[in-house]
Amino acid sequence: MKVERSDVVKKIKIGVCVMEKKVFSAPMEQILERLQAFGEFEIIYFGDKVILEEPIERWPICDCLISFYSTGYPLEKAEAYAALRKPFLVNKLELQYLLHDRRKVYECLEMHGIPVPRYAFVNREVPYQELDYFVEEDDFVEVHGNRFWKPFVEKPIDGDDHSIMIYYPSSAGGGMKELFRKVGNRSSEFHPEVRKVRREGSYIYEEFKPTGGTDVKVYTVGPEYAHAEARKSPVVDGVVMRNPDGKEVRYPVLLTPTEKQMARGVYNAFRQAVCGFDLLRSDGHSYVCDVNGWSFVKNSHKYYDDAACVLRKMFLDEKAPHLSSVIPPTLPWKLNESVQPSEGLTRQGSGIIGTFGQSEELRCVIAIIRHGDRTPKQKVKLKVTEEKLLNLMLKYNGGRPRSETKLKSAIQLQDLLDATRMLVPRTRQGRESDSETEDFEHAEKLRQVKAVLEEGGHFSGIYRKVQLKPLKWVKVARSNGEGEEERPVEALMVLKYGGVLTHAGRKQAEELGRYFRYNMYPGEGTGLLRLHSTFRHDLKIYSSDEGRVQMSAAAFAKGLLDLEGQLTPILVSLVSKDSSMLDGLENASIEMEEAKARLNKIITSCAKTVQNDDSSECPWMVDGTGLPSNASELLPKLMQLTKKVTEQVRLLAKDEDEELTDVIPPYDQAKALGKTNIDVDRIAAGLPCGSEGFLLMYARWKKLERDLYNERRLRFDVTQIPDVYDSCKYDLLHNAHLKLEGLDELFKVAQILADGVIPNEYGINPNQKLKIGSKVVLPPWYLGCCIHQWSVVLTNCSPFVG
Repeated sequence: MKVERSDVVKKIKIGVCVMEKKVFSAPMEQILERLQAFGEFEIIYFGDKVILEEPIERWPICDCLISFYSTGYPLEKAEAYAALRKPFLVNKLELQYLLHDRRKVYECLEMHGIPVPRYAFVNREVPYQELDYFVEEDDFVEVHGNRFWKPFVEKPIDGDDHSIMIYYPSSAGGGMKELFRKVGNRSSEFHPEVRKVRREGSYIYEEFKPTGGTDVKVYTVGPEYAHAEARKSPVVDGVVMRNPDGKEVRYPVLLTPTEKQMARGVYNAFRQAVCGFDLLRSDGHSYVCDVNGWSFVKNSHKYYDDAACVLRKMFLDEKAPHLSSVIPPTLPWKLNESVQPSEGLTRQGSGIIGTFGQSEELRCVIAIIRHGDRTPKQKVKLKVTEEKLLNLMLKYNGGRPRSETKLKSAIQLQDLLDATRMLVPRTRQGRESDSETEDFEHAEKLRQVKAVLEEGGHFSGIYRKVQLKPLKWVKVARSNGEGEEERPVEALMVLKYGGVLTHAGRKQAEELGRYFRYNMYPGEGTGLLRLHSTFRHDLKIYSSDEGRVQMSAAAFAKGLLDLEGQLTPILVSLVSKDSSMLDGLENASIEMEEAKARLNKIITSCAKTVQNDDSSECPWMVDGTGLPSNASELLPKLMQLTKKVTEQVRLLAKDEDEELTDVIPPYDQAKALGKTNIDVDRIAAGLPCGSEGFLLMYARWKKLERDLYNERRLRFDVTQIPDVYDSCKYDLLHNAHLKLEGLDELFKVAQILADGVIPNEYGINPNQKLKIGSKVVLPPWYLGCCIHQWSVVLTNCSPFVG
């Protein structure tokens, strides 16, 4: 039997007991107007004066109550009213207290089996209280033995405090990003100089979950309905994307079955029928990281329609169940509306006609890209017997005398610097061993290690690491007199540094990302950005663990997704580090050493590298194809010019004005202060570009001179030719203001030789290249087969869609 609205004698009274600021918000007005239009309800507005000043006995009587906390709202008073009149509560009042304490929110979520990020509580009774269970180091905090490595998230316990911090590891440049409620077009701010966590109060520390630069907001209405939207995460660059009307840009997304079950779980846990919560999608899993209580979607008429219909059924189920199955054939407020085409993206015209006439669609774009312009890579090798260095090796390898250790963290490198400072004399005079060449070289290398570790003032970035490998060990009596133990007596120290992405390199990568976006989606404006935000394609950026490669990938992402700000937050949020991208070289190390030895012999012995006989059928099969015919004659010239440049840099290092370096702050320090024209200032002051001082610049060239030609053995090492070429190119691009005489000529000679040497280092003939390549390159199904490169993958990303 059909029941008309006129059959309803008594309307259901819905009390709206919330602060007026919330009542008159656009979403609330839209939904209440729709409820009124059904004709089954009477909407009663309490108003601020009644709520705040009148006793509950004089509050209006209603059948159903909409009541939720906001600033200044008397929640206890509303509870007393509900206990007195017993209306149906859309959102349970007593459970709203949980939402003000993030500890209780997480505990409640876990109790109901809803996944949350790994977390720990730090509770302080007074500000700055020292706690024995809380430990902070440079790259992690530890709470009750539970360690959180940077990046990690720091949230105040107070749910109404929205000042949330993210701390970044020194390997990514360090610093902290502060998230806050939107102010203008900003929702976060990066502070590169902040490295210590807050101690003013109580906080939750939780594992950072990379989400690909987007956050998902979920809005429930009852246990069966959930609407989800994606927005650009404030973690990335803090710039709020707004539409022409000034509203934040958000895009509807589909929830997975698991996420829908999580939405139902949030409703069951907090009994808030109208509720919003934040969802993190990371590595194929979803997590709830915040529950906000009463929340509505903004600017979505479809949501307003749905919410009104769900609330209508909820009220009728409670107060008029015989009417709850009666669904109006046409929504009352749509009676006079003309039919509009359905919203959403269409696929018309998205087909590409292939050669056989079938319709095709672009499904995936894979780009494999090298890093941008960088400083020269540097390496210092020396054998050490000093007890302080050997003890340091044992300290960080677990006390195992035959095991190597790698020092990369700030604490480890600071320990090494302290030990090196005690071993390196302040002046070069007064050392008896200086008369001996090997001891002198050892002292110079230790001095170089000290200079590299002191560079910049602190251990930020991802460009310095040290390996200590034991070479010799002996048995000694244990300190307690019980038996013997092994102790190392000699180790190989290898310091690797340099390879820092330059300002030009960052700009190259960013411009390439912008170019890629405009050409993949011509005329689309924000087409790629929209697809990325709506998860309608899967954007992944992989990088090896080398600093210059990671930063190139982050700069590319900045241009590709039209982001702003510094690279550290972008790197941590969007770039997946995959160290296996460099795997495979060790498998071909023997063959590569053989190729280099043969190459050295060909060049230094004046052997013919290519047959000039035109009758030769396969000249490309000859060993060393591509080498210049006069390679052996160019080598001495290369050496002479290298010495000439090195001597000029030595004089600059010797005459360096100490007062001048006091005026120009260290590169890393200036960068941390937000200074943008660091290189301009250094060039104007006559200093080398970037973070390199004259001492390290001289060490770089002196090492090239020493390694290129061994004067004691009268022997060239042609494997150093690419390094000479690398340094020449860098100084011509970035240090032309130093006007080093002969540098341009050295570059021309080095380039000719490098163009022949570099292709032959991976095999001097096709057979050897094939053998080395088969060992170096990973299986074709694995994307990370590119050495010293990084990759970006976009799937389901037809540029013709939307």
